[in-house]
Amino acid sequence: MADLASSTGDKSGVAFLVSAGIMYEIIAAACSSPQTTELNARARSETLMKWVTIGVATGAGFVGYAAWIDPAHRREILSGGLVAGAIMTAYYVHAKHAGLASAEPPTEVYPAPQPQGY
Repeated sequence: MADLASSTGDKSGVAFLVSAGIMYEIIAAACSSPQTTELNARARSETLMKWVTIGVATGAGFVGYAAWIDPAHRREILSGGLVAGAIMTAYYVHAKHAGLASAEPPTEVYPAPQPQGY
């Protein structure tokens, strides 16, 4: 059996983990959490999902730049970012759908908007 570590270099795993970690960190910095998305989907799902999209785009920019400046680890950097971005996006999409389908009360309640007079 081939030695995977020696065939990919001794820093490939680190590059993958750094890439995956930065994607998670950037998305987390831009968003609340999948739990908050699920709990408050009725009131805030559009805003929360907007920030998921912004976080994924920002993370993709960082991952893309890292892959560009480190061609020796490009495959690992891109795959780490792609895997983490896909997983986090799936978490938030699931949370949104589960929250909208739930009959449980939200943790945040907003008053109904008042009509504006002319």
